[in-house]
This record gives sequence, C-alpha cells and structure tokens, in this order.
Amino acid sequence: MEIRAGKWRKVSLFCPKYTAVFLFLVVFAVYFLQRNINLLETPAVANVTAVHQLFQNKTTPTTPVPNRQHINCSHHQLLPEERRLLDSIAWPETPRLPVPISLKTTSDPAHSTFTILPVRAGGQWHVGDELEALIQIRDFQGRPKHFGGDLVIARLHDRTLGAGVAGRVVDHLNGSYTAVFPLLWEGRAQVEVTLVHPSEAISVLHRLTMEQPNRLSYFSLFRSGSVSETVACNECLPPTQPLCNYTDLHTGEPWFCYKPKNLSCDTRITHFRGSPKHNLMAKEETLFRSGVNMKVSIRASGCNNITVLPKEKGQPEVKSSTVKPEPAGYYYQGAWRALGGATVHQFNNPSAISQCLTDKVVHMYGDSTIRQWFEYLNSVLPDLKEFNLHSAKRTGPFMSVDMARNILVKYRPHAPPLSWTVIPANELHYVANELDGIVGGSRTVVVLSVWAHFGSYPIEVYLRRLLSIRRAVLRLLDRAPDTLVVIRTANLRALTLGIALTNSDWYTLQQDRALRAVFKGLNVHLVDAWDMVLAHHLPHEIHPRPPIIKNMIDVLLSYICPQEKA
Repeated sequence: MEIRAGKWRKVSLFCPKYTAVFLFLVVFAVYFLQRNINLLETPAVANVTAVHQLFQNKTTPTTPVPNRQHINCSHHQLLPEERRLLDSIAWPETPRLPVPISLKTTSDPAHSTFTILPVRAGGQWHVGDELEALIQIRDFQGRPKHFGGDLVIARLHDRTLGAGVAGRVVDHLNGSYTAVFPLLWEGRAQVEVTLVHPSEAISVLHRLTMEQPNRLSYFSLFRSGSVSETVACNECLPPTQPLCNYTDLHTGEPWFCYKPKNLSCDTRITHFRGSPKHNLMAKEETLFRSGVNMKVSIRASGCNNITVLPKEKGQPEVKSSTVKPEPAGYYYQGAWRALGGATVHQFNNPSAISQCLTDKVVHMYGDSTIRQWFEYLNSVLPDLKEFNLHSAKRTGPFMSVDMARNILVKYRPHAPPLSWTVIPANELHYVANELDGIVGGSRTVVVLSVWAHFGSYPIEVYLRRLLSIRRAVLRLLDRAPDTLVVIRTANLRALTLGIALTNSDWYTLQQDRALRAVFKGLNVHLVDAWDMVLAHHLPHEIHPRPPIIKNMIDVLLSYICPQEKA
C-alpha cells in the first residue's frame, strides 16, 4: 500500500519509519468514528449535548453519568426548523405579574361580555356566511383589560339540531377578541364563549414549565435478587448524584434515573409516576378557581343567538375564511361532517366496520386517548377477540384478532413520560423505533396519538419527540408510500387546580399547534380531536364520551375506506 503526493516520491506506509504514525492515525480514526457514528446515522441526535455524546454507552443505555455535568430539559441547541416552529406557536407576551398577585386586576369572566356583530349587508344571516362576535375582557373591578394573552374558546351550536362548530378566536392584544364562526346549517345557532384561563394564569403556567419542568415526579424500581431500590427518574433531572442514562440510542430521546446506591443501572424493573409537586407563589392559586376564573362562560351583551336562513342563490356552502386555520368540520344531527378532505361516512353497525377493516393490520401507538379507540373497536366488534398477552389492564401492549376476516388491531403505549400506571421498563418503546419496524403497505394502517403526558415540560421537549416521529413517518412512507398514517390531535379536558398546573388546556393548545405545524405537508391524515370535543355539547374530558369517540372512529374508517358505503 502506498500514497503519492504531487511530485514527491512514493512512500511505503509499511516502512518501519512510518508504522507508529500509521497506527496512531488508525486508532484516532476508529475513535472518532465510534464517537460520531450515531450522529451520522440519526439526525435526531445531531445536536445532542456533549453530555450525551460523552457518556452514552454504545452497547447499553445504562451507563452512570458523573454528577459534575449539568443536565436539563434543553439537551441540545435548537435547529433553525425548531426555532421556526416555536416562533409560529408563540403566545402573546403579557406584563409581569405583581407580587403578591392582586386578583381584582386580573381577567374576570363575570364582568366580561361578548356581542354578536351586526350583519354587514342585508340584515340577515344565510348558510355560507360568517358570524362574528366581539369579546371584551374586564377585570374583577369591571375595568376593560388593555392587553391580550387570555385563553378564550368559543363554539356555535344548537342542541335540538345536534349541531355545533368550533369558533376561531382572534386576539387583538388590547383586551378584546373576535370569535369567528362559519354558518353551516339552517335554523337556530347560539354563541357560547368561555374564558379558560386569564392571561395572568398563563404567565404562571409558563413560569412553572420553565422553572419546574420536573414537578411531575417519576420513579423506577431497581431489583437484583433480594435487593431492591426505588429512585427518581425524569427527562429533566438535576444531577445532584450519579445518574443512569437511558437515552435512546436511535432517536436520541433522553431519560435519566438517579443511580441506585447498591445496584447497577441495568437492574431497572418498572416505571411509574409519583405525586406532583407545585411550588406556587403567594395567591397564585387564586388564578385557577373553577367557577370563578377557570373555564367559566362569558355572558352575552344582548342576544346570544341568531336564525340562519338557507344559502342565497349562487353562494357557496362555506366561504373561505380570512381566519386560519378554518374548522376541520362540524356536527349536524349528531354526526361529524368534514370541511374539506375525505367525506365522513357513518359506520353504524359492526358489519360495516368489519368490512372496512377486512385484511387490514392496524397499529395504534401513543397514550390512553388512542388506547380508548382500541377499546372502542373491541367493544363494538363481537368477532374481534383480544389475544391474551398477559399485559397489565391499562398498560399494554394489546392485540385483537378477527381470524375470519383477517383483521389485526394492535396497541402499544409510547415511551416516557407516561403517567397512568406502573409499567415494565422493557415495555417502554419509542414510537419512532416502532415505526421503523413496520414494513407498511396498502393493508397497513398506523394510528398515532402522543400528547397527553407532555404538558409539564417545555414545549421544546414535545417538539423534539414529534420531530423524531416525523422522521420515522417519512422513512415509512418512503419505503411503503401506500401506508395510511392517521394522527389523533389533542383535545380539551376538565380542569381542576392540580390538573391545570400540569395538563392545562393552554399546554394542550400549544401541543396541538406544534403537532399541526410539524406534520403539515406530509401525506398523513388528522382526526381533529380538538375541534370535535370543542364543537360538541358534551363536557370536556381527557377521554371523550362514546358519542364523540364514535364520530372519531367514523373519521378514521372513512380514511381507511373512502369509498365505503355504510
């Protein structure tokens, strides 16, 4: 073996004179390659901090991490794409809260009002028009607020018709808001406006997320023989003692546990959640009072309903709105009708559902809101039998089979953070890794829902998880373009003080916006759980009630069988 450089003479690399140099170069090259091979193979870890690069064991993710390093929720510098996504979902800035808080200067739904704006021309509303309502937020002294940032939601509905549509709320950043609704049915339509959180409460939620990202505590049981220890774990874990590093080698997703005193890192048995700890400042809890200033209706100044006439000749059913995004659909006679995209069919009996799913494999990954879909299909399809995998009732994985129709439906939870029960550590699988194990094809359906356990973390943590899944979805669609991928979005839920501080609708809204931004432009389909829960008359719940779930399944099946007539 020899090299040539310009006019210089040939030099044998095996000449004893150069042997030491050659060996040094080889050793350095191997070391450098070993240090960086994961970065070359996995874009997700291209910007993981030196902490992860230095202490990540290449054969097992259980290497103790010296506590001299600082580890927090950031873990890497934001890429330009991530910064752009964060900027697109930024919430309006609000003035700094006084210490202590004075409730009388904060947003009060009882003093706030909304007014239906008059029709611009003709004096009547027709199907295809838009209705606007002006909302004025006032404080507990009845004085108009002069800045925005409140979380306000709105819907237009009629219980008699079983009709409802989510409104789009525009923040004018001066204490006033406009709710915009498309008029989609004839007859009566009533406006409902709700203050979910005053802007002052959102400032507290933002502070908690930045200062206390580990306020939801997690633990793992370690055991070897008769020796067992339980230690704290988290994505954001202060390195006050040696850590076990469970960062996923493929996705780069970080997770840590404190190293047990008498056991090794590879003796980890289970994962579970502890009690939340919230360090609120004086009087901050007064900003989260149900029935006072958290998820409370705002009254109308004047009439709160209108009568919608048939559409005028030549007028489209729905005009394109200047307020984006437009609603995904609406309810009429209790059934969901999509606005754009695939037509939603009604799958009202087991035979129609079974016919649609015949010869299909349905993979469901995520949190309990997608497990609810798995449970629904099992409850309505008598021939779909759950195979006993001896999994814990609320944990999974689960698998159901209809042998006669060749239907297979599977569910697996996502990796940490998970909050609902004790789960074996070896069942903590990252969704991206699961997707990379799917062959895909025209008979494969992938259903995802990952959001409900990320509320207590900075949005960057959730965004990183989404981008990891996005890359895996792209790889799946590259090798099997006819694979159907359906994503369930986040939805509103009932709020108490404890739930609001870790899983507020404000956190959920940020996640919902991030998810839509990350998957925009990909060949994936959304089931818009946010709009479907907001538009319905049933109460907001983390696990929506059966009528809403039935409509969600109808949307899913309409994607799977777009020509099916139920």
